[in-house]
Amino acid sequence: MRPDHSLDARYFDDVFASDDDPWGLAASPYEAAKFDATIAAIANRRYCSGLEIGCAHGVLTRRLASLCDTLFALDISQRAVDLARARCADCAGVTIERSAFPAEHPPGRFDLITLSEVVYYWNDDDIARAATTIRALAAADCRILLVHWLGVTDYPQTGDDAVGKLHRALGAVAVERADRNADYRLDLWRVQ
Repeated sequence: MRPDHSLDARYFDDVFASDDDPWGLAASPYEAAKFDATIAAIANRRYCSGLEIGCAHGVLTRRLASLCDTLFALDISQRAVDLARARCADCAGVTIERSAFPAEHPPGRFDLITLSEVVYYWNDDDIARAATTIRALAAADCRILLVHWLGVTDYPQTGDDAVGKLHRALGAVAVERADRNADYRLDLWRVQ
């Protein structure tokens, strides 16, 4: 049975306590190919200000930094934040902070918001709060990029449910891409 609460900092701190790369983000060919597809989906323009929600230990953060003048990356786990800061220490314009999004969020407006492997950790209430917060943080013509694994999990949401619920909660967003393969889905939306 799926939990009815969002997974909290303790859950992720426990995950990172035993392994600095618990999902193989830095070493897996699958993850590398997924990150290639992620970057390819948004690499057709330069972003003034990006927001990465759920940066883990910064593998995707490094790649996003090359597309953004400034990038604000968040994670709920302090250990993940420490690892991401070390990985991205030489990346100009990158700020990495511990934050329990959507309850906590950075100031400012963003023209790129990424949620890679994160929305399915939230319950329905937090998905609704996230939509409200994303709307407030989104600059005109902001692109929202989501990537979610489609396999079986014990998280509050499936990958499909997470994306569908966030899409409905956000309201009017244009779907620029809705790609799926056997393992994950990649969705790119534009705020209208």
